Amino acid sequence: MNLQNSVIGTRLLAPAFAGFAAITLFFANPASAGEEMMRVFMDHARVLKLDRPISKVIIGNSDVADATVADAKTIVLTGRSFGTTNLVILDIDGNAIVDERILVSIDEGNTLRVFRQTNRTVLSCTPNCEEHAARKSASGN
Repeated sequence: MNLQNSVIGTRLLAPAFAGFAAITLFFANPASAGEEMMRVFMDHARVLKLDRPISKVIIGNSDVADATVADAKTIVLTGRSFGTTNLVILDIDGNAIVDERILVSIDEGNTLRVFRQTNRTVLSCTPNCEEHAARKSASGN
């Protein structure tokens, strides 16, 4: 193969690799593909202050997150288990004040993972390192 054929081949393959890279980025991090998620750490609370009184709070999967009404304009969102769900908050007229996806995850900044062959242990290090509590799946497996 000569230099001219190599340059032509590179020009033909460049768009294919660019498309592959875009697809890889989309699936590697779906939240960055245009849909932002509200993030809550497991076993932590997040306070949501709203601009008007609420009438109804709906959590898609209460095993993943929990919402408590603190007062007419304040919700406390608590991460219960790893995963994603959604939060919908309605006003008195039934209009959605909030309609967000929720990501419940571990606080990655304070964790340590130990790998021993096929076993993995996650330690939460705040301030002392302790084994992270294992959660059972909702299906009981």
